[in-house]
Amino acid sequence: MSKGDLSFEKFMQLCLYHPTLGYYTKARKRIGLNQEADFYTASSSNPVFGELIIAACKDLLKDKPIGDYTFVELGAERTLDNPAKANGILSSLTHPFKEVISIGNNDQMSLEGPCVVFSNELFDAQPFRRFKFINNQWRELGVSLRDGILCEIELPTPVTTDYLPKSAPEGYHIDSPELSVALLKKITSQPWSGLFIACDYGKSWENLIHETPQGTARAYYHHTQSNTLLANPGDQDLTCHVCWDWLMNALKEAQFDSVSLQSQEAFFVNHSGSWISAEIAKEAGQFSPKKRSLMQLIHPSHLGAKFQIINASRS
Repeated sequence: MSKGDLSFEKFMQLCLYHPTLGYYTKARKRIGLNQEADFYTASSSNPVFGELIIAACKDLLKDKPIGDYTFVELGAERTLDNPAKANGILSSLTHPFKEVISIGNNDQMSLEGPCVVFSNELFDAQPFRRFKFINNQWRELGVSLRDGILCEIELPTPVTTDYLPKSAPEGYHIDSPELSVALLKKITSQPWSGLFIACDYGKSWENLIHETPQGTARAYYHHTQSNTLLANPGDQDLTCHVCWDWLMNALKEAQFDSVSLQSQEAFFVNHSGSWISAEIAKEAGQFSPKKRSLMQLIHPSHLGAKFQIINASRS
């Protein structure tokens, strides 16, 4: 490996989380529907998204006093006027919890006691490794600066990762979200009990190794999705699908029960259905902004099928 060559994982770590130049550490507009932003998420539909999450928590904690729980949002977006403050999905809502804490990407995490630990598109934003099957072997991909231009390279170090399949079609890519699992283990290793809820997009390991020959890595810049991962370093989002099998196994290993993975549509219909019905009945006969937001969040042609929600509990 030449001096200055980086694994893609290290390159992505710098691009997203460098203290001053990182995409997620800069004071800039990232999430929203306007052109200044780069992408929109379920949180773009605030406060409806927050109300759906509150309703789901009430259902999942129906046998327990919800007022005993602290709602902790991890990876909350920061406000532009105060970059030191994370602005969570419940920040503008009346809530039933003991307390609401919003923790940004680079903030210290301290979890203890009864909690609802929530995140929205946190795990897909973790740096990942990239592998490519070349000449009957896996090679790890990296990044190098050659003649002033960033380019993809094959790292010379042998791949010793044992979870990769023994063979694959020539040129097959696997984007490996190992650090998403490391983050989850950091979260679950702390002394808290209660609910874990994470909204994200991902695939099973079988899907990743058989159905995504180009990998799942992508870049987002001004609402345009592309495969130009090395362009605009520090100014565009980089992401890949999480591996749901890995995250579910990590929760079970940490003594979580009732580990469940559902589409966003199914999760909210199953756990927030009464609230949805009541809100629709309130505004019968009109297509209000709230109904429009509900449709975007739940309908399978919008975000309802694109995103999945994993939830589990620990006593």
